[in-house]
Amino acid sequence: MLVRRQLLSLASAAVVTVGLAEIAGAQGYPSRPITMIVPYGAGGPTDTVGRVVAEGMRASLGQPILIENVTGASGTIGVGRAARASGDGYTLSFGGGATHVLNSAIFTVPYDVLMDFEPVSLIASESLVIVGKKTGRANTLKELIAWLQANPGKVSLATTGSGGLMHVASVFFQRETGTRIQPVPYRGGAAPAVQDLVAGQIDMMIDFSASSLPHVRTGNIKAFAVTAKDRLATAPDIPTVDEAGLPGFYISSWLGIWVPRGTPKHVITKLNAAATNALDDPIVRRRLADLGQVIFPLVQRTPEALRQFQQAEIKKWWPIIKAAGIKAE
Repeated sequence: MLVRRQLLSLASAAVVTVGLAEIAGAQGYPSRPITMIVPYGAGGPTDTVGRVVAEGMRASLGQPILIENVTGASGTIGVGRAARASGDGYTLSFGGGATHVLNSAIFTVPYDVLMDFEPVSLIASESLVIVGKKTGRANTLKELIAWLQANPGKVSLATTGSGGLMHVASVFFQRETGTRIQPVPYRGGAAPAVQDLVAGQIDMMIDFSASSLPHVRTGNIKAFAVTAKDRLATAPDIPTVDEAGLPGFYISSWLGIWVPRGTPKHVITKLNAAATNALDDPIVRRRLADLGQVIFPLVQRTPEALRQFQQAEIKKWWPIIKAAGIKAE
């Protein structure tokens, strides 16, 4: 009986010790600057959003978040480096649909986007817009689809290269509309593609709203629909795909934060709170809105919400990519 009481006493002491260690760890984190790995070059849209959010998180954490741009292989090198980092809360992986969903179906990667990372928070999203050259015959999405169906392979559609979101969106569009379009890949990003669309050298695009809307407003290109359930606050005259005749054709460029597998729960909780506080800050919200970003509502900014969202995106896009035979070039 005495031995049993002694064992119980030791077990209780161990639990208390572990609990105190966790509390101490939570209170002490972070004690030095944190690194956020952005898997694209400085100055790009993902990098710009990452810097706005990182700066906004500083007030809650009491430490700066330093951006490390790790480029190459469509973001897989940067994500791979984050996956190999220590799970101590001092390395964050910033990315989204392209880096943490699409790439794993297109490239052979040395990591598992679900098993090798712990989710922290969804950040924001940017809807795409179906646009066409101003001299095109179609004025509505229904007219555009009818024209494409009557002229298979004759209409050119700009994308940003094999495996990118715009490329995958074009494959999805053709599948859903029963059309066949001639893809024209641009390795220099969306900007040169939009320039050719404005010049009338390309017929259409499924483009990021931030890059196309300025040209829509000036009348240099046509906008047929936004690929979302709701109209854009910055362009309320453009109908949604549901309203325009292609219901359920939802595509967005979304962003989130992850940490390496094994990161303690109390660290994830603290990072999540910092991200939430940043996204509720009026200055951060205004800066992200200026970049065409729509911040996820509070209920979708939990780690579990990001996990479920990412899993749903994988379930949706991986079969489409594999069926289309999209491979890295």
